Amino acid sequence: MTLVVTPARLRFDQPLPLRSGASLSPYELVYETYGRLNASRSNAVLICHALNASHHVAGLTAGTTDDTGWWDNMVGPGRPVDTGLFFVICVNNLGSCFGSTGPMSMNPATGKPYGPDFPVVTVEDWVRAQARLAEALGIERFAAVMGGSLGGMQALAWSYLFPDRVAHCVVMAAAPRLSAQNIAFNEVARRAIVTDPAFHGGRFYDHGVVPERGLQVARMIGHITYLSDDTMAAKFGRMLKNGDYGFSFEAEFEIESYLRYQAEKFSRYFDANTYLLITRALDYFDPARDHGGDLTKALAEARCAFFVASFTTDWRFPPSRSHEIVKSLLANQVPVTYAEVAAPHGHDAFLLDDPQYHSLVRLYFDRIRQTVGA
Repeated sequence: MTLVVTPARLRFDQPLPLRSGASLSPYELVYETYGRLNASRSNAVLICHALNASHHVAGLTAGTTDDTGWWDNMVGPGRPVDTGLFFVICVNNLGSCFGSTGPMSMNPATGKPYGPDFPVVTVEDWVRAQARLAEALGIERFAAVMGGSLGGMQALAWSYLFPDRVAHCVVMAAAPRLSAQNIAFNEVARRAIVTDPAFHGGRFYDHGVVPERGLQVARMIGHITYLSDDTMAAKFGRMLKNGDYGFSFEAEFEIESYLRYQAEKFSRYFDANTYLLITRALDYFDPARDHGGDLTKALAEARCAFFVASFTTDWRFPPSRSHEIVKSLLANQVPVTYAEVAAPHGHDAFLLDDPQYHSLVRLYFDRIRQTVGA
């Protein structure tokens, strides 16, 4: 059975204090829900999205035939996160370009889009906004908070920011903070955007243009980091589009053509200011920073059980980064289930339909179901 969903929207007038010292008011959050909340309101699951995703996690958007959710293989009727048993929520984060208040939204102070004036937001700011939405929906405690990559970082933040409001934390292909190499990739991507002549200091909306070239380069850089060398070799190798060298600088190799296609598609739907904001939120995430660099102390408030998964070919957030999380949780005597999945797909493996991976998630959510009465 295919889910057909319609996004919902909530407006918040109470200012949201941000880690930067700024605040945001008013703001709106767009979200989708799947399944039904049980009588005891104990079966709610929050899915947190990653960099270029949105609130549309599963099913088809009403009125469309091909707008399928980004994690439709994971969430839905009969899926590992079964919407016949759980009430699933996914919220579009502040600063995004998919409906929640962000740089493209109207700034009430100026009557123009926020553009570069939209405040820098962090993972913790997103989690606090999600918590306000949960309160508005009457959900006091989540059966689980779940996400992959940047979404996994949000799930981790829930465990120490709101320890009494989450029973299980499910963290996929994530890290407790970015490495210098990852920050470097983000910086190169941002420089590609801000040095595009069409960027206009972030006020390109006023000029009726889009910094397409910068966005395309940023997307190509990011996309390379999401794939493993094995996947790229198996899918493209050194295949040539026309069978022989053209002695030009056009896209001659299949991998070049693929990257250009993905980049051009991305530049048509993603906002450049949003890309800057979200990659900076990635850079800033570091729960241990306020605890002298000690992740164990940072996670000392966590009370929930954890499921942490990594993927053997993920070189952006390799298993060693998940080991850091697991080691700190065990030091705090927090119950942890850890899985290191042998998958060839690289960082994107958390999004794909790998039988072993999905079986592990299904088993864990069956355990959750038994404890919360879903």
